[in-house]
Amino acid sequence: MQARTSYCGLSHGLPNFLNSVTSKRCHRHVKVGATIALLTLLGLPARSQTPDLTQKSLEDLMNIEVTSVSKKEQKTSQAAAAVFVISREDIRRSGALNIPDLLRMVPGLDVAQIDASNWAISARGFNGQYSDKLLVLVDGRTVYTPIFAGVFWDSQNVPLDSIERIEVIRGPGAAIWGSNAVNGVINIITRKADDTQGSYVAAGLGYIGTGPETIGYGGNARHLGAFRAYAEGFHYNSLPTFTGIDGQDDWRLVHGGFRTDSTLSAKDSLTTEGEAYAGNAGEFTLTPLSLQPPVTATVALHDSYSGWNALIRWNRIISSRSDTSLQVYFDRTNRGDTTYALGLDTFDIDFQHHVMVGTRQDIVWGLGYRVSSDDTAPTLRIVFTPNDRVTQLFSSFVQDEIAIRAERLHLSLGARVEHNSYTGIDVEPSARLVWTPDSKNMAWGAVSGADRTPARTDTDVRVNYTALPGPGGMPILVSVFGNPNFRNERLTAFEAGYRNAWTSSFSLDSTIFYNRYRDLVSVEPGATRIETNPAPTHLLVPESFGNGLHGETHGIELFANWKVASFWTLSPGYSFFSMHLHPFAGSQDFTDAAGTEGGSPNHKAQLRSSVSLPWNLQWNASAYFVNRLPAVSIPSYTRLDKNLLWKAGERVSISVAGQNLLKNLHPEYSGPNSTVQPGLMRRAGYAKITWSF
Repeated sequence: MQARTSYCGLSHGLPNFLNSVTSKRCHRHVKVGATIALLTLLGLPARSQTPDLTQKSLEDLMNIEVTSVSKKEQKTSQAAAAVFVISREDIRRSGALNIPDLLRMVPGLDVAQIDASNWAISARGFNGQYSDKLLVLVDGRTVYTPIFAGVFWDSQNVPLDSIERIEVIRGPGAAIWGSNAVNGVINIITRKADDTQGSYVAAGLGYIGTGPETIGYGGNARHLGAFRAYAEGFHYNSLPTFTGIDGQDDWRLVHGGFRTDSTLSAKDSLTTEGEAYAGNAGEFTLTPLSLQPPVTATVALHDSYSGWNALIRWNRIISSRSDTSLQVYFDRTNRGDTTYALGLDTFDIDFQHHVMVGTRQDIVWGLGYRVSSDDTAPTLRIVFTPNDRVTQLFSSFVQDEIAIRAERLHLSLGARVEHNSYTGIDVEPSARLVWTPDSKNMAWGAVSGADRTPARTDTDVRVNYTALPGPGGMPILVSVFGNPNFRNERLTAFEAGYRNAWTSSFSLDSTIFYNRYRDLVSVEPGATRIETNPAPTHLLVPESFGNGLHGETHGIELFANWKVASFWTLSPGYSFFSMHLHPFAGSQDFTDAAGTEGGSPNHKAQLRSSVSLPWNLQWNASAYFVNRLPAVSIPSYTRLDKNLLWKAGERVSISVAGQNLLKNLHPEYSGPNSTVQPGLMRRAGYAKITWSF
């Protein structure tokens, strides 16, 4: 979704042949760079430039407007939630190639790469390949799948240059965004088409692979208004496994899309967006291959996926105190390999009204409807019963912000009421209080409720994961079953935070939280029995999902911004997290509690440095410390990324970056909450060139 980039790889450790090929590529890109530098002198109209946020005071940064906390614009310093904003300038300086790597800079967010295309990303615990308590949206379109209860990060590749900002809420947001926004919300907001006029090309090459190779164009049409279109593709190389062999998990993706922003009248505006994509990624997966004879093996598969989506949003300003929006989108997703296949259609319509009542009340309310229709194909590994299913979600919400004392003390009361096809009616309330004694200090507290509603994998699935020889030659099949009576996982959250900008050079944001969970998913053993389907007759050892766990988590999250000098900014961060899970009486859970408790790090720390140098050079470095994961045997590690960016004129920028510089190979995630064999993250380097004209 972006532009074109040229990576002259830092080919450390490459064979001579690959070094030769890389060298030739670099020579070609040097020639391209020289041509671009020459074209830069021609005075072509350029795209709008990114404002340098390092030149703003930290008090200004605290007043960046966000919309994810209450579905209306408000300053960060007035938001009663643990919110962090990744700005366009943060993205430009990061050197990241994808959204998961961008999210590493969010204090308190757990980001761990599993293999070349899969990540475990969560807030405040419960991390896994499908983190089911984190809601992710792109321009208001949810990308949380109702089949696997999580996010397929390999297909969420918004071009980084088209992102305006990423708003990350750590903590529940269900009263506004609905179920599954339990431990956090990630809202990716793209730039308006007016802000991306002109052409954009980017290309990249490095030890990690090629791309993203991106091309984009923005313009104006008489009746359509401002528009942009883009196309992008990349290929990332495979990673080694824990045993040192090639993981065969290389990752390819091509995608393209458009956005238009039209002014219909002085009070009406219309936004339309669309995207189509296709990709595939290799993986090693443990799966039964046959029952006669019983064979289970780790096999190399290629997960292929494709899809498209379209969104339209109509905004209307009724008056200076009232406005509405109506959003409709459709999403089609296809995924599969030789062990599973699925398709999913989602239609969603959402209406919202924002109105100020009197001088003290600011109200947002809305109604929504979503219908999802899936189709699956049964295999020896995975079977859904029924194969196809239609689910519906009806929702309504209201939030009233009351100014108890203007500009000083505000109380927000809200609730969301939903009806889903699995568990019926669900109510998720929230109460938040903000105290702003002056322009430099702000304290807040909140009590919220949030639920994680069942997905198809909780209720309708059967996963056969081991086939082995049994007594008398009878095969044994070990399987886990969904539970048709699976209940909502429930959270009651208590949070408090303090933000301040003590001086124009130093600001601090701190949060403490205590969460109580009920009816958490457990894995319960069943009675062994004889089974004839699938053939041949075999001994079934069943397990099933239940709601047998409860528990609590608590922690603290701190991050700061310090302008050491006019040209140098430091951003340190630290988070502590602790989880304690307990079985209810009668539960026989034997795997999930221990694996979940030890699957999220207790301590994380980071330090990001950004330096503006002479000759339009910018040097950026990020160090991330992650404590060990005892339950999944991942040792602690420190990751160091560096990026040198040169703005070679108004239209051309060149960057050279290195990732994982401290250690050549290290693991980041493993464990039961993953369906693929994990890989080792390796030291890598790349170079990138972008040209706007």
